[in-house]
Amino acid sequence: MSENVRDIFREGFDEFARFINPLIAQRARLAGEPIRFVRALDGVLLDAEGQSYEDFHGTQMLGHRNPSVVAALQQFLASDAPNWFPSRVNPWAGRLARRLCERSGYSNVYFGMSGADAVEAALKLSRAATRKPRIIGLEGGYHGCSFGAVSLMHDGPLHDPFAPHLSGAEKIPFGDIDALTRALSERDVCAVVVEPIQGEGGVRALPAPFVEALCALTEQAGALLIADEVQTSLGRSGRFLASERWPRRPDVALIAKTLGGGLMPISAMLCQREVFERAYGQNFFMGEAHNSTFGFNGLSCVAALSTLELLSDELIASVRQRGAAFLDQLTLALAENPLFEEARGSGFMLGIKLRQPTHPWLSFEHFGWPELKDQPSIGPLLCHRLYRRGFFAFVCGHDWSILRLQPRFDIPAERLSEFARACREELDQIGALN
Repeated sequence: MSENVRDIFREGFDEFARFINPLIAQRARLAGEPIRFVRALDGVLLDAEGQSYEDFHGTQMLGHRNPSVVAALQQFLASDAPNWFPSRVNPWAGRLARRLCERSGYSNVYFGMSGADAVEAALKLSRAATRKPRIIGLEGGYHGCSFGAVSLMHDGPLHDPFAPHLSGAEKIPFGDIDALTRALSERDVCAVVVEPIQGEGGVRALPAPFVEALCALTEQAGALLIADEVQTSLGRSGRFLASERWPRRPDVALIAKTLGGGLMPISAMLCQREVFERAYGQNFFMGEAHNSTFGFNGLSCVAALSTLELLSDELIASVRQRGAAFLDQLTLALAENPLFEEARGSGFMLGIKLRQPTHPWLSFEHFGWPELKDQPSIGPLLCHRLYRRGFFAFVCGHDWSILRLQPRFDIPAERLSEFARACREELDQIGALN
């Protein structure tokens, strides 16, 4: 380790709190989150004391610093190939787009740097292609933190402070076919944006009858159906795209988060060429009406190409099978604890729904945070105890009673068993205090 790296590890964590966001650093300290990681080894994180941590956040489906993705990036950097092309015509982006279209069945790709970038691209595509004003999302949704995405965000602190929101953006109740029918009846909706499985909304899969209605009604109303698959795509749900088995292919699918192999930021909006041409095909000027300067950089595309090479059909099938077995394992391990409600999800996108303890000593008010009195403490309490067992788990952003579990795809079976056992033991300890 170079002296420069040692210096950053000595001071950089504190500099983050001083110069970036003290609230994030304060929250992490109060929650007891592991912060000072200094190494990534065999896909897991290690702190200065050598304690290893499994990361269940979901950005590292191939494990931290996957050696194949690292090697591809090193090889590119060792060459003299340009990373960025002033014309924006980047051959690595072209090859990546071809690979994504071959895997997904779409025929046109736009690249950004984040999931929110992809959402914004999809919203603009929808309005340009249909010339209609309204955009429909679902309650419980999370689509990123840019302005259009926030306008479709579930009500609360991630949404409310930024009003007035994007004109025409509305939300309907989750899974409500009647509300969807009413929303589309005026035929002035340009797009309906949904997550096949809501992540921050509680690991909630769209009900099958709602999906059937969604596919039929959007087509009848001339509204684009947008599947936000930032969390569910690339095998996470047990399919390359979670929406690939819907009655019809969504007009737009959005992928990000894990596309860069956990090392480079990149997102993609997938659609059909006909929709792209309808939106942007009038002239050369319109062809650049939506753009992202570094969305078409070679390094991110190299990372994504390497990721797709590793993401075989066999690996995705194993995620589907192992996820189902892990779900059963969690249910069996936790079933007798009264604080456990259910385990749910698909593939390695799973959630554990918990019940809030009744004892006042286990409330946020007792811990000195009266501003959080309406939030369930059970999820953060369990996460706090799991940190000490070497598991970095997270609650859903809109529902703190649910743990969102997204392990790496090659996590050993014994580590999943250890997690189920640790989860049971720590939840039993919390239950004993209730």
